[in-house]
Amino acid sequence: MKRSRIADSSLLLVAMMWGCTFLIVQNAVKVLPPLAFNSIRFMGAALLLALITVIFYRKDWKQLSFRMVRDSLLLGLFLFMGYGFQTMGLLYTTTSNTGFITGLSVVLVPFLSLALLKHAISRYTWFSAALAAIGLYLLIFTGSALSLNKGDALILLCAIAFALQVAYTGVYAPHYPALPLATLQLAFVGLFSIAASLIFEGATPLAHSGELIKDPDVLWALLISIGPTSAFAFWIQTACQKYTTPSRVAIIYATEPVFAVLTGLAFGGETLGLSALLGCSCILGAMLMAELSPEPGQNQHKKSYFSKLHLFRKR
Repeated sequence: MKRSRIADSSLLLVAMMWGCTFLIVQNAVKVLPPLAFNSIRFMGAALLLALITVIFYRKDWKQLSFRMVRDSLLLGLFLFMGYGFQTMGLLYTTTSNTGFITGLSVVLVPFLSLALLKHAISRYTWFSAALAAIGLYLLIFTGSALSLNKGDALILLCAIAFALQVAYTGVYAPHYPALPLATLQLAFVGLFSIAASLIFEGATPLAHSGELIKDPDVLWALLISIGPTSAFAFWIQTACQKYTTPSRVAIIYATEPVFAVLTGLAFGGETLGLSALLGCSCILGAMLMAELSPEPGQNQHKKSYFSKLHLFRKR
């Protein structure tokens, strides 16, 4: 019981850190371009996790294999797309919108499993998706014109990428040691970000990153992002999920966008109208319903899910 409470508290801390990071990163990418920022963030986080693994879990590296590298690359690609779209989206939309639209990834996971792996989902999940769609409409289309904000569209792509990363992590994580898998994944995110930064932002941001890092907003954001919200957050998540239930984890992680909105309201000078507030409530309700609704034949579906993922992986 004590371990469960510690795990829940630690996961809540992770959700809070992720939610509060939106505003900090939003200020930083106004100085250091998003992809250049992510390249430094994730390469730094990967090096930090690699150092921790070498010092405390050196034997885990003995299980390194081509398959682990390959699977880490795929997870890293999804994570790169998620954080890339999210960081770029922060340039064009609010912290509140970013938090709630990113949270849609929780709802999208079972539908991606259905599309890719024919994994059955219940009527409760269908209802939660409809509720989330209504909430997204209320949150984004608050004006008279039905136009999608550029930042909101990028954040929606981010949610899809995160959902793919979550779906495939469910397959790969049980087969490998957590820290090497997380380290390689974050390293690939960093490498992808470097390549994308050179292509889309040019060589100037990375070439002058030493000077740009001296900016207080950038330095503070990198210190928070490299350690607490990247390296340590992934480490905490991997360790704590052994001692708590999936339902508890779903409830705890659903608070991430709530922390994002509270941060935006408290420190970003943002406001929420009635329509946007109703939209946020619908999305939060959809996230909770998608994760906590009962699934008929849950154990059987879970077994089928992992079997199909294993077959899909070998194709």
